[in-house]
Amino acid sequence: MTVNKKKRYNDYSSYIKSKFNQRIQKISLDTGFTCPNRDGTKGIGGCTYCNNSSFSPHYCSPKKTIKEQLEEGILFFSKKYKTQKYLAYFQSYTNTYSGIETLKKMYSEATDHPNIIGIVIGTRPDCIDNSIISFLSELSKTKYVSLEFGIESTIDRTLKLINRCHTFEDTIHAFKISKNKGIMLGAHLILGLPEENEEDMIEHAKKISLLPINTLKIHQLQILKNTMMAIQYKKESSKFNLLSLEKYIPLVCKFVCYLRPDIIIDRFVAESPKEILIAPQWNGIKNFEIVILINNYLTENNLWQGKYYKKQKF
Repeated sequence: MTVNKKKRYNDYSSYIKSKFNQRIQKISLDTGFTCPNRDGTKGIGGCTYCNNSSFSPHYCSPKKTIKEQLEEGILFFSKKYKTQKYLAYFQSYTNTYSGIETLKKMYSEATDHPNIIGIVIGTRPDCIDNSIISFLSELSKTKYVSLEFGIESTIDRTLKLINRCHTFEDTIHAFKISKNKGIMLGAHLILGLPEENEEDMIEHAKKISLLPINTLKIHQLQILKNTMMAIQYKKESSKFNLLSLEKYIPLVCKFVCYLRPDIIIDRFVAESPKEILIAPQWNGIKNFEIVILINNYLTENNLWQGKYYKKQKF
């Protein structure tokens, strides 16, 4: 596979290298929290596509303390790279879904570790408030702080369909109260959700470009075992327009062309364990190989991030 080293998009690895001037590794953590669309506060069952085992490493367990999970993660990753530093990644479920004192204790336990230079917090846009933002803003004066919101879609109809139990207006509000506070703001987006077409997905790029987003994680919809979506797919697969690799690459490249050029792209694809992946099957091609294909497609077609971007306001 030919590798074109000149990136046609604003890539995360280059950002991290320039920010810290050394190798950095994220260590995933499991706090044991749940979500408001699981515990009955807003809904039950969680997001229809969600299976947390698709991204939880072996050392993650809410039965262990934050410090214990960090120590096991550092032991695992330091075998190959002895001198690197780490970001504590609060990844599973909704990591701001608790009282402020509990959150302060949890985040501080991570940042107090001598090898941890910052934290990355995954959450929902309807699970943030000014007290959390105030604490994270103060913490950002001494540590790197990144707050990632699961947007998933900018279409309320889709959000309802996948049982997110929040709206895009919630997303707009979350970014509004979080901006200009010293916090790196991230977003997650899924391409290929049920009943969304290419035009809808390009509109996602335009809409999220209006938000004060610093980093973006994109990935294709995957049907995973032990999810509600797996049941839906088995009953009515015709309602799903799952993206093949051949369709995904030109689509995501077009998406990137409409994206604000300064947004840092942290991820293009998801790679779930093969034992839980139902569809789409991309023949075992690795994430880094897909990223190469994406950059090559951009180069070959004279495309780049922001080529079709037009500055506008809500």
